[in-house]
Amino acid sequence: MLRSMPVQGYMKKDFLILDPEIDVLRAAHLLFDSDVSGAPVLDEHGRLVGMLTEQDCMQVALQGFYHGEPGGPVKRHMSGDPKYVSPDQSILTVLEMFIDDRFQSYPVVDNGRLVGVITRRDVMRALAEYYPG
Repeated sequence: MLRSMPVQGYMKKDFLILDPEIDVLRAAHLLFDSDVSGAPVLDEHGRLVGMLTEQDCMQVALQGFYHGEPGGPVKRHMSGDPKYVSPDQSILTVLEMFIDDRFQSYPVVDNGRLVGVITRRDVMRALAEYYPG
């Protein structure tokens, strides 16, 4: 049953992490090179402070087109106060979140510590197991 399938069984444990102080254009290249649609942003204490998404990077490019050179630190362009999930939450809950929100991925946080990332593709993998073809 989807309710009994926890996020921890499908989340990525090896993922890109961004620093809020790096330049957003450098971060955009890291997203592209890592083939991910977004990445968590951690402060110097390892706390989750935001997510930088492809959409955020596209907004930077568009603003740069109209207003001059794009750039600046990630912290100025990231989506702050990110939604996150816990490793014990069910795939069904995350599926509902993906349907209701625009996000392509969510950080997975356990006791205040980032432990993974779950993407739409990860949920699709869980659904493929649940509904074998």
